[in-house]
Amino acid sequence: MKILQINASARSAGANSTRLADAVTARLLAANPQAVVELRDLAAQPHPVLDEPALGALFTPAEQRSPEQAARVALDDALIAQVQASDVIVLGVPMYNFGVPVQLKTWIDAIARAGVTFRYTENGPEGLLKGKKVYVALARGGLYRGTPADSQVPYLQSVLAFLGLSDVEFIYAEGLAMGAESAAKAFAEADAHLDQLFA
Repeated sequence: MKILQINASARSAGANSTRLADAVTARLLAANPQAVVELRDLAAQPHPVLDEPALGALFTPAEQRSPEQAARVALDDALIAQVQASDVIVLGVPMYNFGVPVQLKTWIDAIARAGVTFRYTENGPEGLLKGKKVYVALARGGLYRGTPADSQVPYLQSVLAFLGLSDVEFIYAEGLAMGAESAAKAFAEADAHLDQLFA
């Protein structure tokens, strides 16, 4: 088994979402001791945003790209290959201003490529990253689960399914900014959820 852990926090150290993602990966390793883990920290290894030069590179035929364009596309190619090679993906996702971090959006923009990770057919779009399990470790300062203010889960469900990643489990640690007791309770509930998942 190949496990890909993506830490999407803007902080490389001390992030609650990373703590929760680490807990998920630890359970996976306990259940699959021979598994291999590959970690991508989007704070320590920031990926360039999808800007005009990047779009120009992506929409230029490969044989016509300048060296700079080829190098830019290669950066996205590396992320796509990493996802394609994985069996399980663990996403550590904090909530920033009711949405996902720009680091995670940049990663999604990099791996979503027509003809490679999805394609359009007569019956609509088809995701090509099939047969993988995804765990999304969500860390939030407030309480948003199941409320209209939770824009993260619907977005992630939609974009992951669009890419063929439909087997998704969400693990929540909420109320982390509502005092020490609330934070302790949040992680205890997350641990209990993991106990159930990996029983």
